[in-house]
Amino acid sequence: QVQLVESGGGLVQAGGSLRLSCAASGIIFSRSYMAWHRQAPGKQRELVALIATDSSTHYADSVKGRFAISRDNSKNTVYLQMNSLKPEDTAVYYCASSTNWGQGTQVTVSS
Repeated sequence: QVQLVESGGGLVQAGGSLRLSCAASGIIFSRSYMAWHRQAPGKQRELVALIATDSSTHYADSVKGRFAISRDNSKNTVYLQMNSLKPEDTAVYYCASSTNWGQGTQVTVSS
């Protein structure tokens, strides 16, 4: 049974930082691409960042230079460091691997 459990969301002022974590179980983590997506109210879910098995990364244009995705294969955990947060980053952030999704964690950025 695959489980992806996100943590680290919360309320932060614009310009602040948050670090999201996603602990995975039930998958061969070191062989899995991992991704963070987000969904804002009234909008479609979008890819934020992806990290491959060789730790190469891909980012949405809207977060390049501000967000950083990383992985720790020894802990089966993927992280999303979010800096210089903007109100438009407000969304539920989801961890994903293949067709598996976490329950999401709310990130709210106040202006």
